[in-house]
Amino acid sequence: MKKHSPLLSGPYLVWTAAFIVIPLLMIVFYGLTDKNGAFTWENVASMGTPERMKALVLSLILSLTATAICLVMAYPLALILTNMKIGATAFITSIFIIPMWMNSLLRILAWQTLLERNGVINQFLEALHLPKQYLLNTPYAIAIGMIYDFLPFMLLPIYNALEKIDQNVLDAAYDLGANKLQTFWKVIFPLTIPGMISGIIMVFVPALTTFVISDFLGGSKVLLIGNVIEQQFTQVGDWNVGSGLSLVLMIFILISMALMQHYDKGGETAGLI
Repeated sequence: MKKHSPLLSGPYLVWTAAFIVIPLLMIVFYGLTDKNGAFTWENVASMGTPERMKALVLSLILSLTATAICLVMAYPLALILTNMKIGATAFITSIFIIPMWMNSLLRILAWQTLLERNGVINQFLEALHLPKQYLLNTPYAIAIGMIYDFLPFMLLPIYNALEKIDQNVLDAAYDLGANKLQTFWKVIFPLTIPGMISGIIMVFVPALTTFVISDFLGGSKVLLIGNVIEQQFTQVGDWNVGSGLSLVLMIFILISMALMQHYDKGGETAGLI
């Protein structure tokens, strides 16, 4: 097997080259050239226009907000799952995983139905004689969609990190006189930082680059940087500007990946996959 291992990795190398390396090289080429093929920084600098900067700032705000809320929601839930019986843990974890098997577009369309003016949520509020909430086509609706769609990517890395903590370590902390709060802050929390970092990155990156969620829950009233880039490719047909804007986003992604490589030495991200 060792002699043939390079051959066995051949299909993976072909796949990586065809669907990762070559597309990235194309983005770099188009982003740093004009329509005549001459080198230019104008495509990257076009991010500095007021409309695109507004879209980028709004994308950063919404993605950071969704990431923070996912972290606040996922960490206590992961603690609860860790302390539950095996059967109950598997059941509740499946509740979060099973929706991921469904097409993401269908999940977002479901939220569109829930949040529309005469949707299920407003009908429920009307039945309780409460004021209706018009969230659809607002940044709040986009944030809700991000949180719902990416919450499992925050939960599972933290849960994996908690599961790896040896019970003997916790018992030793209690034997040395630490109470539950001290044990959590001095032992549990530091040991789960790699899982938290992995979860933060795995939520922040897709939230920053998404355009489907903002398309359906934000409509044409709210544009994120992902929508701006998508329009350059599909509507305007300007691959050079679209690639240049993508290179700017790639900076944020590379920084996130570098942080993941630094902190995710325990493989929490691999455990999620």
